[in-house]
Amino acid sequence: MTNYRERLWVPVLWWGLLVALAGAVWMVYHHAYGPAVSLPVGLGVLALGAALLFAYGRALIAVDDTTLTVGRARIPLANVGTVEALDGERARAARGPELDPRAYTVIRGYAPAVVRVGVDDPDDPTPYWLVTTRRPDRLAAVLEAARQHTA
Repeated sequence: MTNYRERLWVPVLWWGLLVALAGAVWMVYHHAYGPAVSLPVGLGVLALGAALLFAYGRALIAVDDTTLTVGRARIPLANVGTVEALDGERARAARGPELDPRAYTVIRGYAPAVVRVGVDDPDDPTPYWLVTTRRPDRLAAVLEAARQHTA
């Protein structure tokens, strides 16, 4: 059973900017080469940009009864250590000067809050996961409850 599920979709504004970019490219090519070139180029920019935005925003955060999944990585809940919801200045510091280079990160700049999930596994060199989320308090609460349940 899934206790928490979130996709880190890109903001709607980014899609609007992509449409504006594709329109600008279409206009430039249309004036220089006409519709035979401008339409395929404009649609190509739109399709490529949509594929990139979709792929970037597709990152999944999920917690089920046994596992935390973030992107392609998974960790058993038995190996989850302390969980900390961070926002504001604390989140900025965690993403920047305090970030351990060994940490597993899934950071998206359009969602300012993060959750730091400690890794309690002596065989894993990763000290913690730093995960962007739009609902840090909810994710931290679900992880803490799941961690207490598995302990």
